Amino acid sequence: MDLLTFFQQIINGISLGSIYALIAIGYTMVYGVLRLINFAHADVMMVAAFAAFYASDVLGLSLAFATLFAVMISIIVGVLTDKIAYKPLRHSPRISLLITAIGVSFFLENIVNVTFGGTPKAFTVPEFFDQVINVKGTTLTPTVIIVPIVTLCLLAVLLFILFKTKYGMAIRALAFDIKTVSLMGIDSNRIIMIVFIIGSALAAVSGIFWAISYPILTPYMGVMIGLKAFAAAVLGGIGSVTGAVLGGFILGFTEVIFVAFFPELGGYKDAIAFIFLIFVLLFKPTGIMGINFEKSRF
Repeated sequence: MDLLTFFQQIINGISLGSIYALIAIGYTMVYGVLRLINFAHADVMMVAAFAAFYASDVLGLSLAFATLFAVMISIIVGVLTDKIAYKPLRHSPRISLLITAIGVSFFLENIVNVTFGGTPKAFTVPEFFDQVINVKGTTLTPTVIIVPIVTLCLLAVLLFILFKTKYGMAIRALAFDIKTVSLMGIDSNRIIMIVFIIGSALAAVSGIFWAISYPILTPYMGVMIGLKAFAAAVLGGIGSVTGAVLGGFILGFTEVIFVAFFPELGGYKDAIAFIFLIFVLLFKPTGIMGINFEKSRF
């Protein structure tokens, strides 16, 4: 592999990792607050992709309006999921919440399957994203440039919210001790709703990016994507927002580079991602940026 091809694969890996990172943030924030692995989170991303497909290909809206529509639908789905499925089980054993999350995941997959059918849908990508950009012999598309930039910008906004606003302070306090925060007069359910709004919005953006990068949509597309994003969150350090982004970048980079170096083993790329995760956790069980939950959050 020559240097130009290697550089191009690095860019592709960072772009793929950015999508994983946006989904991983949702996993790590919900876990940080509720100690819940929200397995339905990746299916919210899938719902966003189908919502954008419906808005653009059926209603004929532009990509910008389709994105806004998908974000609104995802936020509604995320908030309703918390209100209907998770809120009644706040004080139940965590295994009950985990099983409920899996049930919500199956429900979203099947309702989309019934609504849109099981046949894969082709997402119409705007011509702008089909352009080819040549940079010193390296062939790039606007997608691989825009996705990492947007991801880093959203990370900066999220960190500002978490550490510079009163709602961010409430989220971090709630993650530290939900019972004490409730006794201090803070509406914990409202703060949890904000967490789901943020996570669902980020999942929607990742769904749009995925639809543009890989424009074939299926109701079960979120299964493997979600597992990899969860692996990214664990790899970076579950409970750390920056760790989730770092884990997403590393996982996407590893996946793309492995296929580039060993194309004959491309069918094993999904397994390689999890094998890499296992080896990292053997030496650092809390993840690369794992935090001490007794002292800090996010």
